[in-house]
Amino acid sequence: MPPRGAFGRKVQGLGPVSVLYKRVALIGLGLIAGSMSHAMRRAGLAKEVVGTARSAATRAEAREIGLCDRIVETAAEAVQGADLVVIATPVGVMGAVAAQIAPHLAPGATLTDVGSVKRRVIDEIAPHVPPGVHFVPGHPLAGTEHSGPNSGFAELFENRWCLLIADERTDAAALSRLSRLWQGMGARTEVMDADHHDLVLAVTSHTPHLIAYTMVGVADDLGRVTDSEVIKYSAAGFRDFTRIAASDPTMWRDVFLTNREATLEILGRFTEELFALQRAIRTGDGDHLFDYFTRTRAIRRGIIEAGQDTAAPDFGRGAARKETGT
Repeated sequence: MPPRGAFGRKVQGLGPVSVLYKRVALIGLGLIAGSMSHAMRRAGLAKEVVGTARSAATRAEAREIGLCDRIVETAAEAVQGADLVVIATPVGVMGAVAAQIAPHLAPGATLTDVGSVKRRVIDEIAPHVPPGVHFVPGHPLAGTEHSGPNSGFAELFENRWCLLIADERTDAAALSRLSRLWQGMGARTEVMDADHHDLVLAVTSHTPHLIAYTMVGVADDLGRVTDSEVIKYSAAGFRDFTRIAASDPTMWRDVFLTNREATLEILGRFTEELFALQRAIRTGDGDHLFDYFTRTRAIRRGIIEAGQDTAAPDFGRGAARKETGT
């Protein structure tokens, strides 16, 4: 595991937020890109936001709601003259997108992404980045179970973290400018290395999603036997599982395939913990269960104290469009 210091140098904002980019190109027009467009336009962070998506239907929907200043047909057209290019596609196709747009990137431009996996994405994008273009990978820790152009909203990133990936080759000015953009959209920024990012996210996001998908799958099997009583009588815990498991299947398929090693490591640790709890339940070891639940409850309290959720009975998710996670 990388040293703890890898988690943590914060990038401070450099004064009042103003126009930071002349033209921002968004490739992919789902929840994250749509929310970025809303947030940038609301705060006046970019003079022009240009968007594109692979699907003609998605482009048409984005045009209809005025998601960007311009919606164009191809990624190559979108990046023309852009000083910031954001790849907001599923991580499994980011390398192919980078290869497609590479000849059209402007010298001095910054290229970033919003993928939930970093090492594999860097390995697939970096070889295509032309000299003079600054590649600064990113990952906003924000999302909902919704997708598509209509799912975005300007407040998505408020008080959420955006992790930026850097090493000794990263251009400091490009990193600082991109950090200021995320801060201008309401996010808090921090820099870490790619491998540590993937391990941290395997704990905080990837494995919990896999467990949620599994639990809902188990309930589905049981529901067939009990005339769907599992669904009908869902308690709060199961409802929260189903919210997570409603996330975009293409995105999560790619996440697990591209962050395989870290996810398998955390799944192994989870299995060990689960076996220990099974043994405690089987043997009636109430002290072990009480101590374990006390320790884990403290982690939940820490999340609330950090401002990443509330203690409300609805798990802090009263408004569907405000449901955040990653």
